[in-house]
Amino acid sequence: MRNYKIMCHVTYYQRGAGATPDWESIFGEEGKVFTEPHKDMPRIAQIFKERGVKIILDLGCGTGRHLVYLSKLGFRMYGFDASPRALALAQEWLSESGLKADIKLHKMEAPFPYADGFFDAVIAVHVIHHNLVRDILKTIHEVERVLRPWGSIFISVPTDRTPSRGDWDLQMVEKGTYIPHKGKESGVLHHYFTEEEIYSMFDSFDILEMYIDDTGHRCFLGTKKKSCS
Repeated sequence: MRNYKIMCHVTYYQRGAGATPDWESIFGEEGKVFTEPHKDMPRIAQIFKERGVKIILDLGCGTGRHLVYLSKLGFRMYGFDASPRALALAQEWLSESGLKADIKLHKMEAPFPYADGFFDAVIAVHVIHHNLVRDILKTIHEVERVLRPWGSIFISVPTDRTPSRGDWDLQMVEKGTYIPHKGKESGVLHHYFTEEEIYSMFDSFDILEMYIDDTGHRCFLGTKKKSCS
C-alpha cells in the first residue's frame, strides 16, 4: 500500500477513556442493533465459495449478524470487535444457533492478532469509517497483511454525499471526517469516503466492483494484488 497523504490537520477529536460515547454504550442500551445480514451477503457468499474461500475475518463483527449467517453457510469464521458487550451478545447468538466462531476483543487500528496470509477473505460492513484517516490506513494495512495472495475483501463505507445530515449536528474534525453531537451515534467518528479515496487507500487491491447500496453506503468487492503477496 502506497503512502496516502492526510492533507488536513485534526482540529477536534481526541481519544481517551470517557472522552465520547462509543459503541459499547450503544450496544449496552440497544442490544444487537443490527440483526439482519447485509442484503448483498448471499451474493457475496456465493462469490466467495466460487473462489474457494473457507476462512473469513469479520472485522468489527459487532453482535454477530455476519458471523452467524456465514457460519451457517459452512465458512470458518473469525471476528473481533472493541466492544465487550457486542462480543457477549455475539457469543450468545452463536451458542443459541449451535454455531462456533473464533471471536476476540480487539481494536481495529491495532495490529491484528493473526498471522500473515491467514485469511481467505475479510469483510467489514459499516465498520472501518469509524476512525480518523491515519487509523483507517493502519486497518487497511493489516487487512492486506492477514489476507492470503489473491484474498478477497467486501467492504461498505458511507459516501461523501452523506455529511449533509443536519439532524446529527456534525462537526468536521479533518477532511471528510466528522463527529456527530446528536443521534444514537453521537460522539462516534465517521469518515465519509469519496470514490477516489477508496482507490487510493486500497491501492493494494484490485477493485472488481463498486456500487451504492440501498442504505446509501458505498460497497466494494476486491482482491489482493499479486505484487502484495
